[in-house]
Amino acid sequence: MEELTPLQQEPGTPRIPSEPLAPIESRFLFVDVAALRAKQLRRGARPRLGDQAPAPHKAERVAMEEVKRGLVYYDMPGAKPGPGEAEA
Repeated sequence: MEELTPLQQEPGTPRIPSEPLAPIESRFLFVDVAALRAKQLRRGARPRLGDQAPAPHKAERVAMEEVKRGLVYYDMPGAKPGPGEAEA
């Protein structure tokens, strides 16, 4: 069976990167991604840390560790055209 990349996975399955993503440089993006992941964890998603280290108890701490290790897939929206810029 062929290995599926995060963008080729079947609909309805979680998008988990096959290899760790590059670290997030922006602390604001880090907070946004971790907050969204913490919301998923509070709603019943399984942690992706595995048995690598003792897991913290709070969903926010688990989410931050997952984002720090590159285990959370995120997508950046495209830039919006500014005022006065024509769309082609």
